[in-house]
Amino acid sequence: MDLDQLVRVGAGHPSVKGALGLVRSADPEGKRVLVEGIWAHEALIDTGTPVDSTWLCPEAMWSERAGDLAAVVAEVAAESARISPRTLQRLVARDRPDGLVSVVRPRQWQPDELAFGDQALVLVADGLETPGNLGTVIRTLDACAADALIVTDRRTSVLHPQVFRASHGASLCVPHMDFDDTTAAADWLMGHGFSVLIADAAENAAPYRDVDWTGRVAIVLGNERYGVSDAWRRLGHPTVAIPMLGRGDSLNAAVAAGLLLFEARAGQGTPPAPHATSSH
Repeated sequence: MDLDQLVRVGAGHPSVKGALGLVRSADPEGKRVLVEGIWAHEALIDTGTPVDSTWLCPEAMWSERAGDLAAVVAEVAAESARISPRTLQRLVARDRPDGLVSVVRPRQWQPDELAFGDQALVLVADGLETPGNLGTVIRTLDACAADALIVTDRRTSVLHPQVFRASHGASLCVPHMDFDDTTAAADWLMGHGFSVLIADAAENAAPYRDVDWTGRVAIVLGNERYGVSDAWRRLGHPTVAIPMLGRGDSLNAAVAAGLLLFEARAGQGTPPAPHATSSH
């Protein structure tokens, strides 16, 4: 597509005004996320994520790759327009944008859509509140080809723009679901044959290197300040800990998730393909 043929719009255009609230906050309706830059648009094209609107600023495209992506995205977007560098700066969070901004609709997974093989790995994010932590956890889930993210006691949305950036676009492809009720989440996991382990620093928790990770395993990771909620603790699942050898008594939540997930993946073996599913 010739970008010069696109209609030019400004910050007062309805679609642009509607996107301004997504620059630093999650969509109140929980359906859309604003993405910016080359790597983000490569991710949405790779995942086939539907694009509601895209705004392109050729004056800010400092690489040939940006222009190539702009032409592709303009073809698939429901609405495409050209914007000025000034309007672009209102739609981005970086000082040196690539001239591409879009509002997209990531896939929404339902509990009955997921199926698992004999070896499966799920992480439950219980009350995580820092978007950067949640995004890093999602990026790690993708890196170790885990099967899904479950969110309980939601404090931050998977569609928060900082979650998207910290996940480096992995939030578009890692299956994730919210459960309003902790017991419902636990029942769903146990109904699919998962062993549930709660990440905890309690004295009686099993060291993570001593755990049998084979089979279908779900790890519950708690809030950054308070740990796993009482709602999960009351269910009586066994606990797992990362021994602390220095002065500190805990790790950053995303770092702890990374250690546990890759230890679990090592115990389960390499999956046939990232996020592959089969009948349960």
